[in-house]
Amino acid sequence: MIIIMLGAPGTGKGTVASLLAKELGIPQVSTGDIFRKNIKEKTELGKLAESYISKGNLVPDDVTIDLVKSRLKESDAKEGVILDGFPRTVRQAEELDKILQNNQSEVDIVINLVTPEEEIVERIENRRVCPECKAVYNLKLNPPSQEGICDKCGHELVQRKDDNVDTIKSRIKTYIDVTSPLIEYYEKKEKLYTAEVSERINRLGSDVEKDVIELLKK
Repeated sequence: MIIIMLGAPGTGKGTVASLLAKELGIPQVSTGDIFRKNIKEKTELGKLAESYISKGNLVPDDVTIDLVKSRLKESDAKEGVILDGFPRTVRQAEELDKILQNNQSEVDIVINLVTPEEEIVERIENRRVCPECKAVYNLKLNPPSQEGICDKCGHELVQRKDDNVDTIKSRIKTYIDVTSPLIEYYEKKEKLYTAEVSERINRLGSDVEKDVIELLKK
């Protein structure tokens, strides 16, 4: 089972992915986690990725693809994965198809989450994260029990530096520009499932997760 999550920052990709991971019993895999793990373990690919990240540069496709390929070989990924943050480009998507074909597998579904921009901005402005255990809260939707303190580990919550209006709007525009060809790629392959996640229509990530589970049963 190979599931790909698409969606601009703040659409709730992580929430839907974690719900699906729990329901399906397969790992949620993000490129950010892959980078951090390999950098921490000082693997050759990790050192290479860090050489770009430390200079503020994007990690080249070839390095990212090799890191994902390596992650897909790990034992917990035998039954499948939920990919969050990969692929980002058509070239990455094509390379992923090749990797999966070699393993006699294929992408089962691509979930494209959409949310109105003003709602994304509000959602991200209200986001707080735990630097210790990486738990994520929203001051409006799912606030911590004690203000400013993580429910899971008791650490003080912080707001990410780039969680401000100007940066958020810039990230949304960049995402749309970069991802439009990728959405078209999967649409042509009839793999795309687009779902709106919005308080305006009272549709949350949990609703999308239920719909996806039903689709996968067909």
